[in-house]
Amino acid sequence: MTLRGKKVIALVEEDFEDLELWVPVMRLREEGAAVVLTGKEQGKTYYGKHGVPVEAEAAFEEINAEEFDGILVPGGWAPDKLRRYDDVINMVKHMEENKKIIGQICHAGWVLVSADILQGKQVTSTPGIKDDLKNAGAVWHDEEVIVDGHVISSRRPPDIPAYCRELVQAFADS
Repeated sequence: MTLRGKKVIALVEEDFEDLELWVPVMRLREEGAAVVLTGKEQGKTYYGKHGVPVEAEAAFEEINAEEFDGILVPGGWAPDKLRRYDDVINMVKHMEENKKIIGQICHAGWVLVSADILQGKQVTSTPGIKDDLKNAGAVWHDEEVIVDGHVISSRRPPDIPAYCRELVQAFADS
């Protein structure tokens, strides 16, 4: 278990992309990381775009980002909601300032845009938000996964194997 002792925040909100949340969470847990499913309300059940449920193990306001090694932002429509919470933006900014792992896939880049941390970063995403990322100062690429230091980005569900491979490696190296 290469990630024993690593702690990761996984953000949840209604309409997350089911695979983009659950596959990375399971992959990191498989490697021994403690992944905390974190939503607006602890104990609330949130549903993915395809109906897969997730129960928040912690509330945003309860999380002390200093205690974690990184954060995962799933795609789907959840990022458009997540970006509206000050607690989420502050967690992402903390990860950026401390060069901790930030994993984002598909529409998750919207949260990084709102956190104002993309200036000069090399990223990918679903092509639908390419202009948003570029307008936030990022350099966008149409590739399955991009690693720019501590920021790992990916496009969509078919790219999840490459995304998970890079996430595991980044956490192992951190």
